[in-house]
Amino acid sequence: MDIRDIQNLIKFVSKAEVSEVRYKTKDFEITIKTPLGNDPVSYVPQPAVYQTAPYAAAPAQPTAPQAAAPAAEKAEAAADESKYITIKSPMIGTFYRKPAPDKDVFVNVGDSVTEGKVVCVIEAMKLFNQIESEVSGKIVKILVDDATPVEYDQPLFLVDPS
Repeated sequence: MDIRDIQNLIKFVSKAEVSEVRYKTKDFEITIKTPLGNDPVSYVPQPAVYQTAPYAAAPAQPTAPQAAAPAAEKAEAAADESKYITIKSPMIGTFYRKPAPDKDVFVNVGDSVTEGKVVCVIEAMKLFNQIESEVSGKIVKILVDDATPVEYDQPLFLVDPS
């Protein structure tokens, strides 16, 4: 196997979206691991985005105290969540809190997790990928409903590392 064959194999593995492939012959063995199932967890808190419904009869000029109250509320909520670490989705797929419909959930709010503990499963192309925690701490919030689609890098859990 020459370098071009190895490069082609790597491209194939990355397009197939599998986490590991092992190729072995009598003279040669290669293992290719992709970061699908074990992407590092991003520790950068995401800014909170809030949308408010328009009022039916909004006053022409809101007073300063009325406008300042929602802004202070948003800043306070963002400050509270900034101390938490976010576990994000490493792939596009369907988020499941349970390994099977008849089984218990992996984690609940208030549960302690350790590094490497499975916190959920994401199904992509009929493959169920276990998502492990990259941090130890306590689950503070579950940000996604069970059996809903998730995007790449979408926040799934908030973990209090203390």
